[in-house]
Amino acid sequence: MSDVLVLVLLGSLRKESINRQLAELATEVAPEGVRVELFDRIGELPFYNEDVDGDDVAEPVRALRDVAAKANATLVVTPEYNGSIPGVLKNAIDWLSRPWGNSALKDKPAAVVGAALGQYGGVWAHDETRKSFGIAGPRVIEDLKLSIPTKTLDGKHPRENAEVTASLRDVFAKLVAEVG
Repeated sequence: MSDVLVLVLLGSLRKESINRQLAELATEVAPEGVRVELFDRIGELPFYNEDVDGDDVAEPVRALRDVAAKANATLVVTPEYNGSIPGVLKNAIDWLSRPWGNSALKDKPAAVVGAALGQYGGVWAHDETRKSFGIAGPRVIEDLKLSIPTKTLDGKHPRENAEVTASLRDVFAKLVAEVG
């Protein structure tokens, strides 16, 4: 597949996070001909406020919306914070949901994956992210799931785990196959 751009949104701001490592691995396992752009600036987005959302929106918001408009699909890689979505990711989703009914990601395929400390690997956050993202406009592919309990990685980079690498490659290939 050529000329496909996949936006990767990372729900963690930590430079050494397992989810950042998963996002990096996603760029490595992308099918040939697929470009991956990790938007690594969600920490710069102002809190969503309809009063400041318009033609003169903050530059990080413009940058996010621009890459989202160019993207053919989105892969969200996120941890779980207190049983739910990290605030920075929810804020990015709120910015991406506008203009309501005509967002930059409207009807484009999206998948949610990630890792977390709990025994279920972030399932609650991933489910909440799918719900929120689905309402925001993308076409969330519900059966593309990968929730990794971090303890299963034994402190190693996810690329060192053949099962995780294969699973992420499979999710990525299926996400790209959903591009119309």
